[in-house]
Amino acid sequence: MISMYISTSTIKRILKEAGAERVSNDAIMIFHENINKFAYKVATRSVKFAKHAKRKTVDSSDIRLAMTFD
Repeated sequence: MISMYISTSTIKRILKEAGAERVSNDAIMIFHENINKFAYKVATRSVKFAKHAKRKTVDSSDIRLAMTFD
């Protein structure tokens, strides 16, 4: 299982800034779990693309490329 990288308070703030007046704890937990999975998946793909290009540094093109795959 992956670690949680984005806090639940940040998730709640994102939903509030998106226009939610109130957010249930269940909604926060589901969003929290999925956004962390997505972030981890993009991060690991980005690292693979950088390594494939024989670079140690992950750059913005690696992240953009990683986000285009599902």
